[in-house]
Amino acid sequence: MKLFKSKAKNDQISDTDPKQEEILAKIENRRRSNTGINRIFHNPLKFLTENPLNILVVSVPAALIIFFTGFITTIRDYGIKSLITSTFIDDIFVITLVVALTPLAFFYTKEGMRIKNIEVALPNFFRDVAGMNESGMTLPTAIHSVSGGDYGSLTKHIKKLDNEISWNVPFVEAIYRFGENLGTPLARRSVDLIAKASKAGGDVSEVLNAAANDSYEFVNLATERRNNMMIYVVIVLVSFLVFLFVIAIMTGTFLDTMAEAGEAASASSGGDTPGMSFGGSVDMGLYRRIFSHAAMIQGFFSGLVAGQMGEGSALSGLKYSLIMLLIAWVSFRFFI
Repeated sequence: MKLFKSKAKNDQISDTDPKQEEILAKIENRRRSNTGINRIFHNPLKFLTENPLNILVVSVPAALIIFFTGFITTIRDYGIKSLITSTFIDDIFVITLVVALTPLAFFYTKEGMRIKNIEVALPNFFRDVAGMNESGMTLPTAIHSVSGGDYGSLTKHIKKLDNEISWNVPFVEAIYRFGENLGTPLARRSVDLIAKASKAGGDVSEVLNAAANDSYEFVNLATERRNNMMIYVVIVLVSFLVFLFVIAIMTGTFLDTMAEAGEAASASSGGDTPGMSFGGSVDMGLYRRIFSHAAMIQGFFSGLVAGQMGEGSALSGLKYSLIMLLIAWVSFRFFI
């Protein structure tokens, strides 16, 4: 009888081991697929959108293909001299820049809006949890109660935090994951404060209220800074438009009139007087190209300055840069 039981037990263990090995193998494969370069092949869309800079992996090669295709086509059809005399290479460069940076500007703006929405909702979340904790609820129960509320972009992260706690994940580990998932410096700082207070065994509700007040002040200061700097952003944009207007007036009136007067003077003198024929030698195409380069360069870098001044990041100004770059390009290609 004992021998039969021992054999049955050994058979059960031998049947269980392959299943455990299979589960462990699946877990290991899942871990590998989420680390390193495997992340790109496992879920390329998530990889490209989780960090705005990751989109450059696609946009930069696409832009380089466009540039080299246009470059080679220009040389083949018009000769290498056309790179200096023709504006077609300028058009290719502008299109290349737009293709390379537009996705980055879009996703960076979208990420900025996500962070802003999370940071605005974070003080309310901490304050609500602190209030329920003060009323006698434990932290896991308080988080479960507020997970049914509406906190905008923060709601799905709160529900994920509640699920992890309900699966018996330790509160400190779950709250640290919560901060990492949010991915903002303010969230990480607040979460670190709450986790350390929870480990120390102090009054967590006071720490939650302190974190809520700190987050609220941080958001208020950031909003006030943006509002105060908005006037300088407007000044940068208006300065570019004034610069473009001045160039348009100077090109359309002064330089054209000067060239026409020079040609008339040169024709009347028969071209014998060098001083009288100077105006007739004005290359209007060259001047327009120089002015177009100046306008596009100023527009692009003015946008970066506007982003740094208004939102504290030059990449936030890429949307302004691309808009002003396109305005300058369209103005000189079709109007000036």
